Amino acid sequence: MSRTEEAAAPVTARRSWPVLLVVVCAQMLIWLDTSILNVAVTTLADPADGLGATPAELEWVASAYTLVFAGTLFAGGALADRFGPRNTLLAGLALFGAASGAGAFAGSAGWLIVARGFMGAGSALLMPATLSVIVQSTPPEKRTRAIAIWSSSSGLGVAVGPVVGGALLSHFWWGSVFLVNVPIVVLCMTGAVAVVPALKGPARRVLDLPGLALSVLGLGGVVYGVIELGNGQSWHGVHVLLPVVLGGALLAAFVAGQRRSPAPSLDLRLFRQPGFTAGSVVLLIAFMALAGHLFYAAFYLQGPRGLSPADAGLVMIAAAVGIVLGSQASPAMSRLLSDRWTVAAGVLATAATYVGYLWFDGGTPIPVVVVLLFVQGFGMGLVGTPVTAVMMSGVPPQLAGAGSAVNSVTRQVGGTLGVAMTGSILSAVYRDRMADATLPGAAGELPPAAQEQARTSAEAARSLAGSLRLPELAAMADRAFLDAMYTATFWTAVLALVGCVVAAGGLRARKAADEPAANGNGRDAQ
Repeated sequence: MSRTEEAAAPVTARRSWPVLLVVVCAQMLIWLDTSILNVAVTTLADPADGLGATPAELEWVASAYTLVFAGTLFAGGALADRFGPRNTLLAGLALFGAASGAGAFAGSAGWLIVARGFMGAGSALLMPATLSVIVQSTPPEKRTRAIAIWSSSSGLGVAVGPVVGGALLSHFWWGSVFLVNVPIVVLCMTGAVAVVPALKGPARRVLDLPGLALSVLGLGGVVYGVIELGNGQSWHGVHVLLPVVLGGALLAAFVAGQRRSPAPSLDLRLFRQPGFTAGSVVLLIAFMALAGHLFYAAFYLQGPRGLSPADAGLVMIAAAVGIVLGSQASPAMSRLLSDRWTVAAGVLATAATYVGYLWFDGGTPIPVVVVLLFVQGFGMGLVGTPVTAVMMSGVPPQLAGAGSAVNSVTRQVGGTLGVAMTGSILSAVYRDRMADATLPGAAGELPPAAQEQARTSAEAARSLAGSLRLPELAAMADRAFLDAMYTATFWTAVLALVGCVVAAGGLRARKAADEPAANGNGRDAQ
């Protein structure tokens, strides 16, 4: 056996579990950082205890991470295929850790935004590398279970983030929520050096630098425009339309170039497999619906339901627990129902929970919310593992990083689109409901400036109501927000149902003949 073949061979079952532990820990960092930031937003806005960040700056503290993450994922997958997933994993961890340390000591919101962008670049190296390590190093009979554990790391990170963030902010300064990443990074890098094999594909890929540049700039432009749309910009304004059009043109040039490139960053042959294409669409839709729903669910819990951020975080842990349990149950469900119907059932379950929000009001019992969030998370847990298994089953080892990047891009872009979609709906409907309302004031109607503030968002109206001691204004804002939430949740449910149809019609069973080439296990078709 040649050295290249030896490097590409799977490790033994006994060694695969320490490898899995390291890559899952690294993968969890991505989701931990995303969820831990949510509890720190209020502190960052405080001029005394934080950075005095404006609402727009806070939007970009979160958005810079997503923008760079989604824009550089294809590059991360190509680098994993070119230099090996372990080397790319170590580089991603190093960049993520360094950016986290810099962000913890940022002296202004602007520098924190820059640090968050570099953290996104580190995550873009991490995510494709972790899945590529699993696909290449796990014995065939353990691979489906390993992917399930990898998928459930998102739920664990989402669950742990708010709890850890709340505890840190109770005892330390705001930078601690970023600094906590550093010791985890050191631990993961030590483990990667110790147990992760130096995997390489059968052929050493040549980097397609023009293609990587086009994919980064194109995805970056589209995601930037979507983020600006979610921030309230008009869809035909220069901040939305121009970057989306330019980004789309660059992506079209990227696709055209990939067709002719002898060493493409994105091998378009991947999409000749119906399972890969359908799986990408299902993941995009499912994460659009989930991210959009969690966006307005957080506002609902802290608005009309009146929970504190810490209490709202504890309630939303139910969704994370559901994701973990659903991911673990998905292999058995796939054996019983097939991949296709397991995914369809999972998406359908999430759609049902979205519909349930149409009956929510300011007095809905918290246990009801917890149950729906758990079912929603369980449904999403059923989706991730079998979709990933179907998508990656036909991907050759030398393109594992590229296939992993597509899998990851669909999740991140879907999440960004979902937040932008629901954010735009919430803003438009809320303003419409409040526009015709006669807002109360201490002496008749509120002055024009205060009226505009109250009509900006329900949070602004509640703040104004508190300062002016006008509980009726807060009640009006809550009613307007609930109307906006009903509209958003209706379209979220419709979107999820479309994903269910795509899963049922497009995710065909894996052929037994394809299994040895893809997974090396020859498992019977489901």
